[in-house]
Amino acid sequence: MAGQPQDSVQNKPMEAIKGITRKLISPEFYNFLRSGRDSLLSILGWPSVYFHPWWQESARRLVEYQDRFSGKRCFVIGNGPSLKNMDLSLLKDEYTFGMNRVYLAFNDWGFNTNFLVSVNDLVIEQCSQEFQNLDMPKFYSWRSKDLLFPGGTPDDQTHFLYSTYTGKKFARKTIDRFWEGATVTYVCLQLAYCMGFSEVILIGVDHNFVSKGKAGVTVVSNGDDPNHFSPDYFGKGFRWQLPDLELSEIAYRLANKVYKDAGRRVIDATVDGKLKVFPKADFLSLLNY
Repeated sequence: MAGQPQDSVQNKPMEAIKGITRKLISPEFYNFLRSGRDSLLSILGWPSVYFHPWWQESARRLVEYQDRFSGKRCFVIGNGPSLKNMDLSLLKDEYTFGMNRVYLAFNDWGFNTNFLVSVNDLVIEQCSQEFQNLDMPKFYSWRSKDLLFPGGTPDDQTHFLYSTYTGKKFARKTIDRFWEGATVTYVCLQLAYCMGFSEVILIGVDHNFVSKGKAGVTVVSNGDDPNHFSPDYFGKGFRWQLPDLELSEIAYRLANKVYKDAGRRVIDATVDGKLKVFPKADFLSLLNY
């Protein structure tokens, strides 16, 4: 199985303010500040996340990923039904990002993705134990910390991203704020950029859902999941939110521009995918088959 890539780390020290914060703000001092935190942080202009010891430790590790894979390519694996029409075992020696419940396919593929990314609160809440059982670098939204580790402490494979629902932007540093763009795929595109990947290939990003309804509404699955590669992905009884494809397209267009402006590229090799933002390519041709 593919493990964490071992490329040499090329990064700069954390920005001065965050470095000072990490050194000076102890857990005890953090607790002392909590009652008056909002007014204090308003004056300082710092998000409260910077004061938490979990964030400080996570940020230290996140900085080590900055530009770590400069010039290399990676695959961002969506979870659409099109994956059933692909031989994913061909990616075992490639750098790969998986999302949410991608691990349901690991045994079939014969490898684990190098990274796991999840920022949806409902997914994290219902799959927290499964996530914790994965032995791989995992990236979660900061707000999910209490869902993942109620009364516990994160392990060294856990990384928290300062991600938000609003405020359209594209993060260029691993410790920047990440806009979620209505899809975890957009978070992966930002993270891949921060890590230095020059070419990102999307697969399984079908951009098409059988289930219809108002975007963002929480629904409960009443049977097999027709929207993902496995019927168990959001199987019976699983709570999930209907997709916002329009907003995700706005995010994808922003990602496409940022990559182009930097002389990098995102390619869509999804089989019969409906997304029209990125240039298309044949999956097997990219792997010289």
